[in-house]
Amino acid sequence: MVKSTAPLGSAAPITWQDLPVRDELRSLTPYGAPQLDVPVLLNTNENPYPPTPELVAQLGREIAAVATDLNRYPDRDAVELRKDLADYLGHGLTAANVWAANGSNEIIQQILQCFGGAGQSALGFEPSYTMHRLIAQVTGTAWIPAERSADFSLDPAAAVAAIAEHRPDVVFLTSPNNPTGTAAPLDLIEAVVDAAPGMVVIDEAYAEFARPGTPSALSLLPGRPRLIVTRTMSKAFALAGARVGYLAADPAVLDALLLVRLPYHLSALTQAAARTALAHVESLLGTVDAVKQQRDRIVDELTGLGLRVVPSDANFVAFGGLDDVRAVWQQLLDRGVLVREFSSLDLLRVTAGTPEETSAFLSAMKEILL
Repeated sequence: MVKSTAPLGSAAPITWQDLPVRDELRSLTPYGAPQLDVPVLLNTNENPYPPTPELVAQLGREIAAVATDLNRYPDRDAVELRKDLADYLGHGLTAANVWAANGSNEIIQQILQCFGGAGQSALGFEPSYTMHRLIAQVTGTAWIPAERSADFSLDPAAAVAAIAEHRPDVVFLTSPNNPTGTAAPLDLIEAVVDAAPGMVVIDEAYAEFARPGTPSALSLLPGRPRLIVTRTMSKAFALAGARVGYLAADPAVLDALLLVRLPYHLSALTQAAARTALAHVESLLGTVDAVKQQRDRIVDELTGLGLRVVPSDANFVAFGGLDDVRAVWQQLLDRGVLVREFSSLDLLRVTAGTPEETSAFLSAMKEILL
């Protein structure tokens, strides 16, 4: 039975705004993309290809084996998973350099709990991943937005100037950037790390989808103890439902994060699922090229339609040049295709799906525009 939210002796229900919520949270709204039941879902940057039957079968066996010990707490530090992640990343990394949590959002939260908080500040170059700002705010960290150029690129000199002006405790730089898909060159990352007085977080959630020759900030980790590179298994690994994120950094960073992580934060089931996926890395990442083909197809065809398309190193494409972004979003939805709307940027963002999903999106766009 669902209990009434009405207080005793009152017929009127209350809302969260009637509760003694922290003042700084009252202006916020919960994060979340629309979850609608339509045939073509291209709004949340998921990998459209599910795990293979072989992986599903192996997952079942591994989860069953773990289930016999669910009366015990999991490995508190997820050591074996961290070893596997380090092996996957390469660059000479070991388990001492890698930390894992429930999605990259928990990684970001732990970073801000440790290096941000009351009296501290975090800076990000917007537009970028909304959760950087939101998690900063809910951890009591002052958020400082710095602007990108009109084409969503970021000039190293402008980035350094913003850091010099505000002296933030944490700097976020997303590469490839979300929602635009643009990757950050190494000279920009180096300039940001050299200029920042505190920690620098390079969010590489979509790194596996980058175009050939796009470097990773992982190569810059040696000798830079204030640099953190975050990744996720939600995108390229098609493991969004398992909620596994991780970071690579100097071992001292991991020692600091132990101060704020919750005990036994990563369940035994999650650790088993992630390790099984890493054992099937070739088949899982085999879908990346297929997704990139559809991404490039979207870029080419939308450009051919005369739209303003942002070059992408991710598994999605941002585009504008529309008379009414909201109206086009609704017209796509009316045709059974859900994309992400960014009206404040005059952009829509579409995830690269299967060939059939991509065709449905492109056909709908042609109908709407032509």
